[in-house]
Amino acid sequence: RTCDQLRCTACDFRVSLFNDYIWDQSCDYLFFRNNMPELSKLRAKMIKKKGARAYACQCSWRSVDEVTDLQTEQQLRWVCGKH
Repeated sequence: RTCDQLRCTACDFRVSLFNDYIWDQSCDYLFFRNNMPELSKLRAKMIKKKGARAYACQCSWRSVDEVTDLQTEQQLRWVCGKH
């Protein structure tokens, strides 16, 4: 399980999550900076993968396909935004 109200303290943006998708390897900072949170634009770099989850804010992104503790990733500045 994960918090569905994650917020990035670096870009002050809500972290979006997409079930059953991963990010394409070609994703970069400018792609997310220019396209968040427009799902229609983000879909260009989303790959369908059952059981995975794609996360992104305006400055960071992750694809997760197994149980992962996102808090251990030092470069991520994602915190619970509401609870």
